[in-house]
Amino acid sequence: MLSGSNHFVRAVIYVLLAILLFDLQGVIIKYLGDRYAVQQLASFRNIFGLIPSLLVLFLSREWHSAGRLLKIRQWRLGLLRGLSIATAQFCFYLSITRMELATATTLTYISPVLITMLSVPILKHHVGLWRWMAVFIGFIGVLMIMGPGTEMFTLYSLLPVAASLGYSLSTVCARLFDDHVPTALINMYASVGALSGSLLILICTSGYQGVDSAGDWLLLVSMGLVGGFAVLGLISAYRLARPASLSPYEYFGIPFAFILGWLFFDEAPFEKLIPGVFLIVAGGMLIAWRERKQRIDTAPVIAE
Repeated sequence: MLSGSNHFVRAVIYVLLAILLFDLQGVIIKYLGDRYAVQQLASFRNIFGLIPSLLVLFLSREWHSAGRLLKIRQWRLGLLRGLSIATAQFCFYLSITRMELATATTLTYISPVLITMLSVPILKHHVGLWRWMAVFIGFIGVLMIMGPGTEMFTLYSLLPVAASLGYSLSTVCARLFDDHVPTALINMYASVGALSGSLLILICTSGYQGVDSAGDWLLLVSMGLVGGFAVLGLISAYRLARPASLSPYEYFGIPFAFILGWLFFDEAPFEKLIPGVFLIVAGGMLIAWRERKQRIDTAPVIAE
């Protein structure tokens, strides 16, 4: 049997691999975004992302021991979470086609702050002074990166924050499911809801653009698989260690995105990110510290 320390090391490795996969997914989306609508990219991501979701479900001991149930009492909530994710995907994917990859990715890391705020009206959690201070610090960091009132500011700067709000809402609402519902099944409902939502957005906003080449098909399939396996990595990590203990490692996604943006797109947005990025990370770390102290676990969110 693995010791507790070995479990934690495995969990950290899973988290690092997952956020690297998410950032690689962002690279593919940014590359394809010049030729295909983000609505279409989101649809393909969710179609091919169903494969890892099904794998997670069928490999879940919890699901098998629960009798392989498929219908749950709160199925509407499960699908609505998926619609929230689909909306967040549209906002995030559009943002990385219009902004530097590292800038858009960094702004989504306001999610621990948004989860803290949403937990008050939805979960009736009490938020003390330390975590409200973290909320304030995080939002100051976001404003410094967005630069409202300066030449750097555009409406596209709001999209990563809107995406993070959608992802954070789906995370908070996951706590509303009955305790006996397997995590893998909750994830499956979210995947189906996200696919339905992305297809609805595609139908209502634009026509389908034919895929130009076999190379593009390979990238589209890879995008869905990479994103789906990234979610699998996070789920595996959360089952091995407390999310509050793992959340500091998720901030490695920021330098990962910066390096990938520099390598693939020749982006180096130092001036935009500094010093705001430090305040966003500080706010998230302060929340993680308080949750660890009070033994409150809120699973963090990474842009899918």
